[in-house]
Amino acid sequence: MTNRNWLSDFDIGAGAVRVRKTGAVVPIERGVVVEVATWLPFYFAVAAAAPKSKAFKLAFSPDRARPWYLVWAAAKLAGADIVDDPADADVIFHFEDATISRNPPPARRRAHAKLINFECMDVSKSAVAAAFEATFGYDLTIDPRTYSGQAVEKSERNGAHDGRLVTCPTDPRPGRVYQRLIDTARRDGLVEDLRTPLVGGKAICVYRKRRRIGERFANHNSEVELARPAEIFSAAELDLLARFAAAIGLDWGGVDVLRDVRDGRLYVVDVNKTDMGPPIALPLKDKMASARALAAAFRDLAMAGSS
Repeated sequence: MTNRNWLSDFDIGAGAVRVRKTGAVVPIERGVVVEVATWLPFYFAVAAAAPKSKAFKLAFSPDRARPWYLVWAAAKLAGADIVDDPADADVIFHFEDATISRNPPPARRRAHAKLINFECMDVSKSAVAAAFEATFGYDLTIDPRTYSGQAVEKSERNGAHDGRLVTCPTDPRPGRVYQRLIDTARRDGLVEDLRTPLVGGKAICVYRKRRRIGERFANHNSEVELARPAEIFSAAELDLLARFAAAIGLDWGGVDVLRDVRDGRLYVVDVNKTDMGPPIALPLKDKMASARALAAAFRDLAMAGSS
């Protein structure tokens, strides 16, 4: 496994770490330290399980995926030889942890190199909602000036976790989007998100992420369970998720799906083409099980059409 200076991705200051690429600031507190300590056994398990023989050469462009991103673990377990030069790669994966990215495929590349995620350039909340509404046939977005009742206000940025409840009608704020409040509350008082990794349009597994209702927009979970897609979604819903992925150009990535307990409808509210994971709260054996399933799907995607 190639050693890299991961610290070059961060600016470490007094009591906080700033992610250089995104500008996100993470306070250095006990919870963060515990999460890092919980993640490390997964990293070492992937390192130990990665096959020595390599199936294909993989390059990330414009940025290299670090080990805390889910695609890194899947690629390693799939037998990818991760190289720096796209011209030396069989597969080139568009990787930039940004909401909107306009980077084209590298000009210097093999004639038959497989390109992944180069059609998925905009994962803003507006773009996700537009693709969802066109695919599923019903609305997620609302007009806060005419809608009546509670709604969700979010920024356009991916991974901001800055949603908040607002009471409509209300005047919209610049740079914010407004969506229906999807009721996912369970009988135990927890709300549930269905993080669903899609590879080549196919749902590979489902991370059932639960947190307290007052923390519905937070980035930490009270509990996480691993499930098979067929346990969660109908065949028709899985087809809709595949069509949604095609509509937004997503070859690889995690989608955040909510099921409204009032009418059973699904809502895709977020797309994570550079998703981290597996979720920290998931047991190690389930982390590895999901990573292996994703690795098999990633290998199939990477080698599709190759002789």
